[in-house]
Amino acid sequence: MIVKNVEKKDGNLVTFQVEVDKDEFEQAVGSAYQKNRSKVSVPGFRKGKAPRMVIEGMYGASVFYEDAIEEISPNAFSKGVEENDLNVVGRPNITAADVSDDKALTLAFESALYPEVELGLYKGIEAPREEISITDAQVDEYIDEIRKRNARKLSVDRAAKLGDTVTMDYDGYLDGTRFDGGKAEGAELELGSGQFVPGFEDQLVGMKIGDEKDIDITFPEDYHEGLAGKAVVFKVKIHEITELELPAADDEFAKDVSEFESLEEYRKAIFEQLVDSRKKAVDEDFGYVVMQKAVENMKCDVPTAMIEERMGEMINEYDRNLMSRGMRLEEYMRMSGMDPVAFQNMLKPQAEAQVRTDILLTAVAKAENIEVSDEDVDKAIADIAAAYHATVEQIKEMVPSEAMAEDMKKKKASDLIMSTAVPTAPVTEEAKEEKPAKKSPAKKTAKKADAQSEAAAE
Repeated sequence: MIVKNVEKKDGNLVTFQVEVDKDEFEQAVGSAYQKNRSKVSVPGFRKGKAPRMVIEGMYGASVFYEDAIEEISPNAFSKGVEENDLNVVGRPNITAADVSDDKALTLAFESALYPEVELGLYKGIEAPREEISITDAQVDEYIDEIRKRNARKLSVDRAAKLGDTVTMDYDGYLDGTRFDGGKAEGAELELGSGQFVPGFEDQLVGMKIGDEKDIDITFPEDYHEGLAGKAVVFKVKIHEITELELPAADDEFAKDVSEFESLEEYRKAIFEQLVDSRKKAVDEDFGYVVMQKAVENMKCDVPTAMIEERMGEMINEYDRNLMSRGMRLEEYMRMSGMDPVAFQNMLKPQAEAQVRTDILLTAVAKAENIEVSDEDVDKAIADIAAAYHATVEQIKEMVPSEAMAEDMKKKKASDLIMSTAVPTAPVTEEAKEEKPAKKSPAKKTAKKADAQSEAAAE
């Protein structure tokens, strides 16, 4: 094989040709004949027994070319990539396949290249970070939720009020005609929970057992197609009204619902739990903003092939998750009112963001000379195997050591970015309105980014 006419183009693309000599192509054609002869019917011969020249005489000399090209093209493409040290991504395209008179083959390939990256500021990024503050009221709210879960339901014979649960029948009409999904019998609804369309629950307040009422509402504009923005009437009949009898918040309650002996100890544990939960959320928000800024500071033209590849991975993951719950992706899209194109468009921004973050972390790992040892990789694989009750060999089949090493480098790069990030006080809406934007910090940041880019280049 001879590689020629290698040309890198705008948009992170490369094209090249590979000439396959006639002997090598003839071998591929012969292999294609062996694979396909059993599928070809030729009068006078048993199926699979017709000589190649007879089949070619009937169907043309090129009858096996397509399969031969399919067989030989991966090696031809790899030859071009290796000889020219190309960092390709995605699936290559065969843009031309020509067979000469002497039966030699010339293949033309086009492929996306891993993009060139110019890092901007990624160390010392400033981002707002909320102070963690948990109040007694929040602890009370948490305890009230636990009390509700342990409450008794009592039937009452009075007008319904917010907080009550009503059992009802309802029947929805659009322009005087019943609409799909608008009818139910014995439905339970907690008034004030916001489970139904806005305006529905409020109109149930004051109704009593046996009452019937027409409830007029208008569906929101963002409701699903067919009812969005439409005015409808629900005919409602109340069958039962219940209220919750909450247990007292005392030491006995604490003993019943926790391992603590007193309400005071239980409140302290809840406080610590809420602080821990809030800290995780704040750290996650802070990390997201920092990483987003680092990505925005990076200059990189991301190939469409990388985004499409990530979208494919996301779609497969969606399908696996849905299958574990007894649903297929096609069914989910139909229920969500989306076709495949709309579903892909929904995933595309997230896929691009993930790809850009991966590119950033890979570039930072390279700029910072981040490495991981074979021992570290082996330990990480062993830890995963232990966590999933699998063997090391099984994990390596799913995640090769090289891929694990790259993921570990990116994790170290992420840790570096976060360890140097600078938390700042959150800017309130009032402060934004009162304080005009300044230009100097932007200039200062730009200079800092330039300096860091130069340092990375060195």
